[in-house]
Amino acid sequence: MLTEPRDDDDRDGGDDREVRDEADDPNGRGRHRRPRRTRRRTAAFAAAGALGLVALGAGYAVAGRHSGDAASAKDAEHTPPDQASHAASVAQPAPAHTNDALPTVIPGIGPKTLAAIPATTRQVLVASGRSANSSLTTVTLWSRTDDGHWKAGQAWPAHNALHGWTRDHQAGDLHSPIGVFTLSDAGGFESDPGSALPYHHSSKFRAGGVGFDGEPLDEAFDYVIAIDYNRVPGTSPLDGTQPLGPSRGGGIWVHVDHGGPTHGCVSISAAHMVQLLRTLRPADHPVIVMGDSAALAT
Repeated sequence: MLTEPRDDDDRDGGDDREVRDEADDPNGRGRHRRPRRTRRRTAAFAAAGALGLVALGAGYAVAGRHSGDAASAKDAEHTPPDQASHAASVAQPAPAHTNDALPTVIPGIGPKTLAAIPATTRQVLVASGRSANSSLTTVTLWSRTDDGHWKAGQAWPAHNALHGWTRDHQAGDLHSPIGVFTLSDAGGFESDPGSALPYHHSSKFRAGGVGFDGEPLDEAFDYVIAIDYNRVPGTSPLDGTQPLGPSRGGGIWVHVDHGGPTHGCVSISAAHMVQLLRTLRPADHPVIVMGDSAALAT
């Protein structure tokens, strides 16, 4: 089971990850990795670059994740039917629009949610859950044009917490928090792929064990973006400071998907993480709007 990331020795918190000290491995690499992943990495960045720069808990189902395929033939063999249908339903290219046809309000975002988005924000990552109790989510990056319209990137299949969503997140409750949160900092086990956000590269980004569906978690933290829920913006994702207190949980990230529910995070494929890291810009004050679709519509 993954536990909350902390830089100190108090690592019994609730959400979505396990971080181990450098002392666990004198070489500082802490290999939970399969030997074949090195061969994948070169293909990963080549494919991610080919996909272009559009729009991004614990879970991913891509044996060739870094290839950029939403579901390869090998992945499909091991993807549960509900996840496969979810991926097929959302992995569609964004339609072409002229600015005149673009919306002035992001579809599916209601007045209460809209009011929580800062006026200076020009990039909004929407993680819209299938239902309040579902762990299946669709993630889309929306970018505001100079004339105030919103343009959608591609819709990506994703996961959220095992038990769905909550407006009152508590440590270990296996729900993802509903709300609007800034995106300030990134990092990962892998080297910086070209992130515009401050990127903390560290071998402490390590996950072990298996997920709720028995899937391996060893590459879940190759790339992460810290969601500014109960954390201090401007610090490494590994920083364990919790302004709301430990009972409210923390360590909520966007990270690499492993094909199953998370403990509290939002997860997308590695190729999509690379795209997102290269696209989010601090000057555009990016936020994530996350929750089940009904909650976001309020």
